[in-house]
Amino acid sequence: MSTMETPTGPPPARRLLLGYVRPHRWALAAGAVLSLLTGVTGLLLPLVARRLIDDLGHDRSISGALLAMSGLVVANAAVGALGSYVLRRTAESVVLGARRALTSYLLRLRVTAVDRSEPGDLMARVTSDTTLLREVTTDSLVGLGTGGLTLVATVVMMGLVDPVLLGVTLAVILAAGSVLGVIVPRINRASRQAQDAVGVMGAALERTLGALRTVKASGAEHREERALHEAAEESWRQSVRAARWSAAAGNTAGLAMQIAFITVLAVGGARVATGAADIGTLVAFLLYVFYLMSPIQQVVGAVTQYQTGSAALARIQDALRLPAEPPARPAPLPSPGDGPAAVAFHDVRFRYADDLPYVHHGVSFAVPARGMTAFVGPSGAGKTTVFSLIERFYDPDAGRITLDGRDLAEWELPRLRAAIGYVEQDAPVLSGSLRDNLLLGHPEADEEAVARVLRTARLDELVARLPDGLDTLVGHRGTKLSGGERQRVAIARALLRRPRLLLLDEATSQLDAVNEAALRDTVAEVARTTTVLVVAHRLSTVTAADRIVVMEAGRVRAVGTHRELVAADPLYAELAATQFLAAAG
Repeated sequence: MSTMETPTGPPPARRLLLGYVRPHRWALAAGAVLSLLTGVTGLLLPLVARRLIDDLGHDRSISGALLAMSGLVVANAAVGALGSYVLRRTAESVVLGARRALTSYLLRLRVTAVDRSEPGDLMARVTSDTTLLREVTTDSLVGLGTGGLTLVATVVMMGLVDPVLLGVTLAVILAAGSVLGVIVPRINRASRQAQDAVGVMGAALERTLGALRTVKASGAEHREERALHEAAEESWRQSVRAARWSAAAGNTAGLAMQIAFITVLAVGGARVATGAADIGTLVAFLLYVFYLMSPIQQVVGAVTQYQTGSAALARIQDALRLPAEPPARPAPLPSPGDGPAAVAFHDVRFRYADDLPYVHHGVSFAVPARGMTAFVGPSGAGKTTVFSLIERFYDPDAGRITLDGRDLAEWELPRLRAAIGYVEQDAPVLSGSLRDNLLLGHPEADEEAVARVLRTARLDELVARLPDGLDTLVGHRGTKLSGGERQRVAIARALLRRPRLLLLDEATSQLDAVNEAALRDTVAEVARTTTVLVVAHRLSTVTAADRIVVMEAGRVRAVGTHRELVAADPLYAELAATQFLAAAG
């Protein structure tokens, strides 16, 4: 098994929920006890009412019974309010724990898993799906426990008051229970489909907002709007369907209690008329029938709410089944004495998925420590994939990749990535301040180190012009910066980590000639103490390299200097000539 994959799958849904609840079990137990106390005070009320009626019938003072009833009502309200607060606070804590655990897991997802997923759908699992755990915790776990116990206690008290009327009541309740058995599974299916539709809507929205400029420039707002509306309507349809079945379940329970009340009233009235029971007993039993409605609705609500929650838990489980990297502590960044790294590929074969063609067909090359190595070749040759494999975003299907002679699979991921500085092709910048972006990979860097990389990346003049300097917000995905500025920020961020191996994927493609020349000199300077790998299409970058790896169709066809390759390799000579012409034009 690859060290990149989680060794075991997620626990079953019930165990997953209990895992989220376990840290808060004592608070949950306290809330449950308070709820039970609320139920107990409620159960005593019919008995006090029975005593009050007896006192009235025997011309005795009712002040004691009235005082007891008033005290029970006040205690019931106070204890009920406190219990409700404790349970709701605990439920919010359960949601917080679930969100922390899920976001931590999603941040460790393997890139292959993210490639196959929709980010908007994953976000919906963290937001809307975890929110449903709030109701599952309070309504399902506690509601089922306290409601069930209260229901049993109420039935026992009813049996003590009049067993015959209890039998009549239970017959009606069992008939309603058989109807609920048909309804509940339908709630689960509709809730799962509603949550899936929310995920689809989130994915569609993320897709549109992520390319909003392209959508607007293409005049595609109406088409994208239609797709979003269709996803929203599907979520609405499934939610309404779940609400319909939930309403049917709740009304079935309510109807059963009304039928039970009418039946008890009829049978109990007949028993009072024949002298089998007194009027106080009938009133007390009718009060218990009224009181029985609350725990029954609580239990029915708990069951129906669990069906909704289990749909959310199933979606959370699906996310937890995605392959992820093992959790690990952050590794220390390289110190100046660690020295540059050496990299080698040994007959590497790789494809992004089993149903896709191979990108690398036996790639082999060796890069010694220190110096700059450039990778050139036509689009689709597999140059950027080299960097993704070095970072272990993916693992090769065959062959070996070594860093300092040691297989990448043997390196701890944090230690491996701490040694590498990586500037991606599109140089992503995160929402936040410029300082946040620079310190992303090295939050402990001091002001002197930050100032140094700003000068190196030629960002110092930009920072001086910004209204808040390094604390200026760069906007969503760095929209307040130009393409060239984003590239320089990404380069500065990578250099701040003092990497042993620096990977630059078209890192100067959006820079003007002056800044490109300056950064090219900077990279050449860095290459004296660091191993630098560059994916480049500009000849000006390539000619400065110590060695050049020419790739074509997923293979290495030649390695050498610019002068050697122009003379020996027709493809490189053609690329060089084309770029010369492009530069001259």
